[in-house]
Amino acid sequence: MEDFRRSYLRLCKEGDLEPQESVVAQLQDSTTAQGSRLDLSGQSLSADTCSVLARAFQKETMFTEVSLSDCMLSEEGVYFFKNRETIQNYTGNNLRSTGAEMLGKLLARNKTLCRLVLEWNALGVWDEAFSLFCDGLASNTSLKQLDLRNNQINHHGASELALALKRNNTLEVLDLRWNNIGLLGGRSLLEALQKNKSVVQLEMAGNNIPSDTLRALEQTIGHNSDTQSNLRESRSRTQVLSKEIQILKEEKGRQFLNMMDTIDRQREEMGRSSRSTFLQIGQLQEALNERKSTVNSLTAKLQMTEAALALSEQKNQNLGELLSRVKAEKEEQRERQSRERKKEQEVKTNESFHLKRLMCFRLLGNDILLDLQCLGGWYMSNIHMN
Repeated sequence: MEDFRRSYLRLCKEGDLEPQESVVAQLQDSTTAQGSRLDLSGQSLSADTCSVLARAFQKETMFTEVSLSDCMLSEEGVYFFKNRETIQNYTGNNLRSTGAEMLGKLLARNKTLCRLVLEWNALGVWDEAFSLFCDGLASNTSLKQLDLRNNQINHHGASELALALKRNNTLEVLDLRWNNIGLLGGRSLLEALQKNKSVVQLEMAGNNIPSDTLRALEQTIGHNSDTQSNLRESRSRTQVLSKEIQILKEEKGRQFLNMMDTIDRQREEMGRSSRSTFLQIGQLQEALNERKSTVNSLTAKLQMTEAALALSEQKNQNLGELLSRVKAEKEEQRERQSRERKKEQEVKTNESFHLKRLMCFRLLGNDILLDLQCLGGWYMSNIHMN
């Protein structure tokens, strides 16, 4: 609250405006109060003061409720309060046509206002201005409670309000006591509430509405209340289910994240294992390449050795053949020599035989000669003797 008071004084100084003493005193008295409610009820606020306060509200977002009842606001001053408060109270400010138009613009633009108190004003005096107010209400999506007591709303205003209720689906509490709605206005509201299912509380006392219409309105509101109760119960169950689903989703999400972490760790381990495997494969490949080169070298040497061996075998075969020929030649030569020796031996034998025969013949010849000589001698002797 003290920060808001300082902001108000600073903005007055910047705007060359004299701070309103009653407002400063009220803010000073409220500095010791804790909470988010600002009560300026009964303070007579000028348009300049409203402008400065609105600018201070834009800078300070600590308030959720602002009470400006019986402040004698100018109708233009209402427009300045377009801030983020959830509750605004404009009771007893005699707001009329311009005020209704400004409030319609406020409702059309504000997305945070939940409760609006407009008791003891005169918004329904001008039908056209109240129609603009109802247009703003029709497009509003945040307001839950609207207090329009003692605003001189007639059946025309009730008809405009009924059109707004057909389009609005967030308003829950509507207080229209002590206006002049009448039978026609009551019927218009009854028709609208048969389509509108969000209003669960409607105050209609002091509006010159027949009792049967009031009972019909009460029945409709009761039906809406039961419907909203069922909807709230359904929403509550839905929220419980949504929470359970969210818990399950979070649990599944954690499980999924844990699984993803596990998968990531496994991937990292697989990556490290793959890198190690790749290194081992690379080393094995290098060793294999070396062995391949060694095998290729040995294969080449083996091929050379086989070629040399084949050459040697060919040479051996040639030498074998040559040796066989040599052996055959030697054998032939040996046989030939043997035959020659045999022939020589035969010749020698023959020669020896012939020599022996010759010698025999010679000896025999010698003997024959001797015999002949002896015979010749004998013969001769015999001749001599004869």
